Amino acid sequence: MSPSNEPFNPAPRGGSLDPARGPLQGIRVVDVTHVIAGPFATGLLADFGAEVIKIEQPGTGDPGRNMGPFAGGESLRFPSLNRNKKGITLDLRHPRGAELFRRLCATADVLVENFRPGTLERWGLGPEVLRQDNPDLIVVRISGYGQTGPDRDKAGFGTPATAFAGLTYILGYPDRPPMNPPIPLADLLAGTFAAMATLLSLYWRDARGGRGQDADISLYESVFRLLEDLPAQYSVTGTIPERRGGSPGGASPAGTYRTADGKWVVLVCSTDSTFNRLAEAIGRPDMITDPRFSTNARRVEHREEVDAIVSDWLGRRTWEEVKRTLDAAGVPVSLVYSIADIFDDPQYRARESIVTVDHPRFGRIAMPGVVPRLSATPGRVVRAAPDPGEHNRMVYRDLLGLTDGELEELERLKVI
Repeated sequence: MSPSNEPFNPAPRGGSLDPARGPLQGIRVVDVTHVIAGPFATGLLADFGAEVIKIEQPGTGDPGRNMGPFAGGESLRFPSLNRNKKGITLDLRHPRGAELFRRLCATADVLVENFRPGTLERWGLGPEVLRQDNPDLIVVRISGYGQTGPDRDKAGFGTPATAFAGLTYILGYPDRPPMNPPIPLADLLAGTFAAMATLLSLYWRDARGGRGQDADISLYESVFRLLEDLPAQYSVTGTIPERRGGSPGGASPAGTYRTADGKWVVLVCSTDSTFNRLAEAIGRPDMITDPRFSTNARRVEHREEVDAIVSDWLGRRTWEEVKRTLDAAGVPVSLVYSIADIFDDPQYRARESIVTVDHPRFGRIAMPGVVPRLSATPGRVVRAAPDPGEHNRMVYRDLLGLTDGELEELERLKVI
C-alpha cells in the first residue's frame, strides 16, 4: 500500500458548483471493476468530475496491471484506463471487507462492477442488499453475455464476445481466416455504453424523481448494437454478408488505396453529392451521368470498375497532390496514420487530443484527451491511475471514519 498525502476533497453535495470541476461533481462512484471494460467506463465518468473510488484486491491488484504493452515490466495501458481515480484495496470476500464495502456503497451514487453474474450475490453484496443501506444506489453491471440467458455464466472476454456478436465473421479477406480487431473493441464499447447507462440512470433518479436501478451491459450486445445493417439485411433478403477486405459494402468508392509515393490512403464517397465532387476533381465528370455510376446503388453494383478508375487516378499522384486536390473539392480522404503521424499532426496538437500527465515511474505519459468536449463544464485529466491502495487512509479514515488502529488491524488481516 502506498499512502497518499493528497487531502481528501469529496465532491460537493448541493450548493454552488464549480464548472471547472466538471458536470459530474457531487457524484460518487464505487468502482469494483477490473481489466478493461469497467475501468474504461468509470474513467469516462472520472474525466468529467465524478469522484471514482477504485477498489483492488489486496496484494494482487487489478489484473489489468499485468496486461501489455509494457515498459519496465509495467502496463502502459493501465495509467490511462484508470486515470483521475482514487485507489483503495479491499477484500470483499472477507466479512470485514464486505462490511466496509457496504458502508462505502451507502455513501455512493453509483456502483460499477464487472464480475461474472451472480458473484456479488454469492458474497451477500447484491444490489438488493446494498439498497437496504442506500435505496437510491445505481448499480451498473458489465459482463460478457449479460445477467440473464443461458450464457450468463460463461467467461466473458472481449475477443470471443466480438465473434459471438457477428463482427469477426465479416473482418478480413474472403480467402483468409476471419480477423480479430487489433484493439479490445468489445470492452471499450461496453465501457462507453456503461457510462451512458450511468448518466441515464442518474438523470432518471435526480431529474425525474426516480430511484436507484440496475443497468445490465453485455460485451457482445455492445458490439452487436453497432451492426445495424446485418440483421436488417438478413431479415429482409436472407443475405449473409461475407468478408470483403477493407471495402465497406454499402458505398462506392470506399476503401484503401495507394498513392504514387507509396502512401496508403482511405477514401469514401457515401453520398451521390460527394461522389459528384470526386468525379469533377479527378477529371471524370462523365461518371456523374453514366448510368453505371450515377447513383450509389449502381456504383456498388459496378464496384470493381469504380475502384479501377479511382485507384488509377490516386496511383499516379503523390499524397500531397491527392490531399490538396481532394481537400479543396470536399472529398473525404485521409492518410492512414501511424501513431507517429498522429503525434506530429497539427490538428491533434491544436485540439489537445493527446494529453500528458505525471507518472511516478515513467516520468510523463501520454494518453488520449477528453471526449466529448463541453463548452461550460469541460472534462480534464488530472492524474494517471493510482497505485494500489494509494488512497486507503484518505477514504477509510477521512470518509468512513476508521481510526489508525483499525486501519493497522485491517492491514494485518489483509482485508485492505
